[in-house]
Amino acid sequence: MSSTDLINLATVFLAAVLHAAVQLGLSALTLLYHESATRHVTKKTKRLISSFIAGTGIIIILLLGVACFIADRLLGIPLCTELICTIAGVLIASSIVMFFFYFRHSGTELYIPKPVANFIHRRANITDSNTEAFSLGILCALTELPIVIAPIVIAASCILTTSPEFQLLLVPLYTIIAIAPSIAFRFSVHTGRTAIDIQKWRLKNKSFLRAISGIAFLTLAIFIIVFKVIV
Repeated sequence: MSSTDLINLATVFLAAVLHAAVQLGLSALTLLYHESATRHVTKKTKRLISSFIAGTGIIIILLLGVACFIADRLLGIPLCTELICTIAGVLIASSIVMFFFYFRHSGTELYIPKPVANFIHRRANITDSNTEAFSLGILCALTELPIVIAPIVIAASCILTTSPEFQLLLVPLYTIIAIAPSIAFRFSVHTGRTAIDIQKWRLKNKSFLRAISGIAFLTLAIFIIVFKVIV
């Protein structure tokens, strides 16, 4: 593996960590679990959670594919210095948003447009089939797009400039890391933890999660400036 491939691998990894740090999907998943557990047997609730995660994972793969197509056909590969600096600026701005504004002061609610938040909340409350849960996962992944579009674009550009034998490995790597919090959630449910237990953990570690989110965006911005512009 060349040094360029190693840098691209590290960049894709960091971008996926940013995607995982957004947490909108995890919030919706917690709500879905809580509402479903009061109406259905545990086995059906677990199936709904799995369908939600599957929907999220598939749409992330599709978004990566679209980003690769746009980067290759419209933006040009490798990305020009001006565009990389613009993406770094967006990441720095996103870091400030994640650290200071993204999480509301009370609870673990997120600052997203009220109509969107209400719609997701309503759908999570009434989701009753695997298809609905799958669609809710897709919706949440698309709702996160304004924040994760910069990491997706930079990840796509790195995938396209990596050696062909590693390109197909980077797509599932990004996807698995991006949905890792949801996978961990599914494992917690499997081990018998309730929605209340999980929500208490999120409240207890809210400051830590907020700090990690902000630092992750800033780290990727610095990383791409150093390795994609300066070096």
